Amino acid sequence: MTPAAPRRHRRLGEPTLPVTVILYALVFLGLAVTLLPYLWMLSSSFKPNVEIFSGTAQLIPSQPILDNYVNAVTRQPVGRAILNSIIVAGVETFAVVVTSVFTAYPFARLRFPGREVIFMLILGTMMIPSQVTMIPTFILMKWFGWIDTYQGLIVPRVMAPLGIFLMRQFLLTLPKELEEAARIDGCGRLRTLLYVLVPLTGPAVATLAIFTFTASWNEFFWPLIVVQSNEMWTIQLLIAQLKAAEATDWGMVMAIVSLSVLPTVAIYVMLQRYFVKGIAMSGLKG
Repeated sequence: MTPAAPRRHRRLGEPTLPVTVILYALVFLGLAVTLLPYLWMLSSSFKPNVEIFSGTAQLIPSQPILDNYVNAVTRQPVGRAILNSIIVAGVETFAVVVTSVFTAYPFARLRFPGREVIFMLILGTMMIPSQVTMIPTFILMKWFGWIDTYQGLIVPRVMAPLGIFLMRQFLLTLPKELEEAARIDGCGRLRTLLYVLVPLTGPAVATLAIFTFTASWNEFFWPLIVVQSNEMWTIQLLIAQLKAAEATDWGMVMAIVSLSVLPTVAIYVMLQRYFVKGIAMSGLKG
């Protein structure tokens, strides 16, 4: 007789089969709920308006068309709006990363009177809604003559308390022996930061870059206040103008929205391997 296979014993803490099935079902349910709006948006961008409003929930277009994308590119300033958004989001992301690194370093490595109090005050600004400072900031931009300019869109957002907190937490995880070795080799604090610590902050920088770029790309309220000409429209302002039109071409709107998603997806794809590591390591020390 063939000897019976040894029975596998369930390890302590290992979920049972029903629990595993339920967990996988919840994961797939969450995935479906998350992706369905994006799939519907992409599907609608290939449908004529008649099919969009047909009342039939059909995810796959019966007769896919490219007219919505052609009309979006030829009839609307989509290229200019996307370029404006890329410039604003790109410069803002670079500025936030630089200011966060240089501001976080003293709080992570230096000892000076009032360090904890100042850091708590910086974190406290995260509790203030942006709408509270909107009018004073607008008055300053008008005083500088920066209304309807890239400076007016970018400069008020070049520092982020969340970025300072994130970079400080990550710098605290780096061993101090690295700085001591650099100091023995004759490096000052600036060279130590730039050539020793900054190259090791890739995960935190990637995380901060994704957060900042996405927030800047999706920003609507501040550009709505500062921008006054069509040439300075960001992609979000263009979409809002099309939605507010008397006769909205929803197929074209969906095509423009689908195009507007591509830059943020590209940024995430390029930096995603650092993203999870950055989130995990940024909270190890307080």
